[in-house]
Amino acid sequence: MRILVTNDDGIDSVGLHVLARAMTPHGDVTVVAPDREYSGAGAALGALHLMQPEVQRRFIEGVPQAWALNGAPALCVLYARLGLFDGRFDLVVSGINPGANVGRSVYHSGTVGAALTARLGGINAIAVSQAVDGFGVEGQGWDEMVRGQRWHTAAAVASSMVASLVAAPPTTPVVLNVNVPNLELDEIKGWRRAIVGTVPPRAMSSATMEAREGHEGTFNVRMTWGDPVELPIETDGGAVEAGEVAVTYLGKLEGLTGLEGEDAAGATAAERALDSLLSDRH
Repeated sequence: MRILVTNDDGIDSVGLHVLARAMTPHGDVTVVAPDREYSGAGAALGALHLMQPEVQRRFIEGVPQAWALNGAPALCVLYARLGLFDGRFDLVVSGINPGANVGRSVYHSGTVGAALTARLGGINAIAVSQAVDGFGVEGQGWDEMVRGQRWHTAAAVASSMVASLVAAPPTTPVVLNVNVPNLELDEIKGWRRAIVGTVPPRAMSSATMEAREGHEGTFNVRMTWGDPVELPIETDGGAVEAGEVAVTYLGKLEGLTGLEGEDAAGATAAERALDSLLSDRH
């Protein structure tokens, strides 16, 4: 089992390193991640004819092989699909993103975009994100909110679900979007199969132009954010707000809709693994 680990926060992200080390018991792990932050990149590849793509070897403690790419997370996955890193991968795990990727953030997230790119190539994938204290804005965490992040909790959740997918891979590739509260494992209240909500826990509320002094006709864009909102419990954002792990299936090529039939049976194994993890806490 070859596992590709990537993210949209860049090769130096602590969340990426913790996740990659948590994957090593389940297979041969290779990290291929952007050389800088690509939050909000979605599944974009970038203008390849302008980028002059290149990769550099990097060291991540406890991980046998790591590479940094001067491109978006989806491009990391695309190149891996093309065999650039010693052959085909069986599973893509993307994260751990600081800030829940719920609601409309799902459509813009580079973390999720990497997982969707994997599925387009016939590879199963999991996108793993974790809420930040005070909630993230449009799915991302500010630097000051990431202090005290319990990466180990999200890594444990991801590890349990990956173990089930390795043992019994779905016959049709799936994308699991997993959002974890920023709590200790024994504080998590449970998990929920959630639907993609319409809004994130905290959203941009306005954008205005402010003239840039000394640059005629040029304006800085100033943004403001609304207050955190209470979301319906059945949604991905609502579940995380309530202290639950939210599991959402992004399963169709034509849209972010639920899985049916054969795919759902495969994904249920991951849910059973999560059930076991959370029930064993006490």
